[in-house]
Amino acid sequence: MKGGHDLGGQLEMGPINPEPESQEPVFHADWERRVFALTLATGMLGKWNIDESRHARERQDPLAYVQNSYYENWLEGLEKLLVEKGLVSIEELGLTANTPGQTTESLLAPNPQIAQEILSFGAHSIIKTDNEPLFGNGDSVLVRASQTAGHTRVPKYAQGVIGTVVAKLGCHSFPDSNALGVHEGKFLYRVAFSGVDLWDHSSTQTEVLIDLWEPYLDGAGN
Repeated sequence: MKGGHDLGGQLEMGPINPEPESQEPVFHADWERRVFALTLATGMLGKWNIDESRHARERQDPLAYVQNSYYENWLEGLEKLLVEKGLVSIEELGLTANTPGQTTESLLAPNPQIAQEILSFGAHSIIKTDNEPLFGNGDSVLVRASQTAGHTRVPKYAQGVIGTVVAKLGCHSFPDSNALGVHEGKFLYRVAFSGVDLWDHSSTQTEVLIDLWEPYLDGAGN
């Protein structure tokens, strides 16, 4: 999906002025901490997966996405999912924002013990398959131009560029399908790209490694 979230390699987006990592706080305000906690807590309800969550943030107006802060985008996506999954209504969201003492946490608070167990256990995306990967190490591959209006994990700056497979990473849950609630596996590869091919002549000493699923790729010959 091409939107405000896919800005890698874009020109004229203004200067990047990050805070030094050693000085940046985990949360800049208490409300950010609450949004992070709410996102984890509601995710444990099992009503959506991580790719649905990402896609919910991406589906807002691109200009709003760019203007929002990081956790404002998280909150936008979370509220969209809560309404779409029937967990709260739009009226209830307005009520929690304007009624003292009533918060979304009180409506959706999970069992703390269950939450701790889920966070401790974790999860993986590997899917067993009897199929064989289409590409091998050393193969040249062309990244397809994405036409989908849905969630995808292929960055726009790599589309239409030829790279070389440097590692086969197994069969993993395919994000484009997972965002639609369809859990299926596709082979994942680590692909190396020349900075010259991705950017310009000033990137002659640059190599970029991107993990890409098989449906994103076409063979480009050797």
